[in-house]
Amino acid sequence: MKVVLIGVGQAGGKVTQVLAEFDHEMGFGAIRGAFAVNTAEADLQSLDIDTMLIGQDRVKGHGVGGDNELGAEIMQEEATEVMDELDARIATDAEAVMIVAGLGGGTGSGGAPALAKELNRVYDVPIYTLGILPGRNEGSLYQANAGRSLKTIVRESDSALLIDNDAWRTSDETVQEGFENINQQIAQRVGLLLASGEVVEGVGESVVDSSEIINTLKNGGIASLGYASAEASAEAGENVNTITSLTRNSLLTGMSLPNAVDAEAALLVIAGQPDRISRKGVERARSWIEEETGSLQVRGGDFPLESDRLAALVLLGGVERSQRIQEFMDRAREANEEAENRDPTEQFDNDDLDDLF
Repeated sequence: MKVVLIGVGQAGGKVTQVLAEFDHEMGFGAIRGAFAVNTAEADLQSLDIDTMLIGQDRVKGHGVGGDNELGAEIMQEEATEVMDELDARIATDAEAVMIVAGLGGGTGSGGAPALAKELNRVYDVPIYTLGILPGRNEGSLYQANAGRSLKTIVRESDSALLIDNDAWRTSDETVQEGFENINQQIAQRVGLLLASGEVVEGVGESVVDSSEIINTLKNGGIASLGYASAEASAEAGENVNTITSLTRNSLLTGMSLPNAVDAEAALLVIAGQPDRISRKGVERARSWIEEETGSLQVRGGDFPLESDRLAALVLLGGVERSQRIQEFMDRAREANEEAENRDPTEQFDNDDLDDLF
């Protein structure tokens, strides 16, 4: 699936770069262009992809300080300039545009939905958002920002593929290590998904193409992506249980939104050497996904890939009714109410802090 990526904000720029690097290193050729947009000049300087600084007249390159209303205003004001940069990068064969953003910060959470609205007005291809939800420990401002941003992105994008920062973080990691690990997990999953809809060497029995990804996401709303891999036998007949087990692990423990399994549509992709992929295993796995998700729209296919391992990718479309999303939106509403009701003078009466003199 040929896609152009636009990273908005700090996290969006970093993830866009990691995705572009993964696609290049694997030789997939699915990403046809990538650039990053930000209000903070320092965040752009660390990136190797093309970049664009916006909001210079208003914030002088210093960012919006978590103010996502300001981030949205700046994107709206400079949408024409951003679109001009995008026009130069969208090839005639691009099948979708994907906005990448962290939904907790100011530029990403405000700018991403504003840009999605403008892109949908101009382009006929699907406009997707790859949104990263803040973890529970990232502060109430980030929770409130993400709640407001997500509500708008779902309306303005053709589909919002969400990554929950709490899904893949482990307790023994530093914050920096945690973010780097999450970025690599995103690159592996999303990179393989996009590449699975591309023309690759190798002949599978039922190769996935980009239309199946688009159709899985066509009803809009929120999407989630799962992944699992394992070593495989050289004989396809011996991999029936491997494929069904990988599919279960992908859906039950490897999703970008844990506990989000009720879906309107699903796509199962089994990646690996074609002569190791068991058709019986794929059909069993598809039937199990139908039962587990309650969806009658479960597509499936192969992604021919030179590897001794097999991998299962599960893309779910329409998971916004899931428990995980409900929990997050409740948390975001509480954070927003807390911020609105807080008296700024109360912090000076806090006994947890000692006086300086």
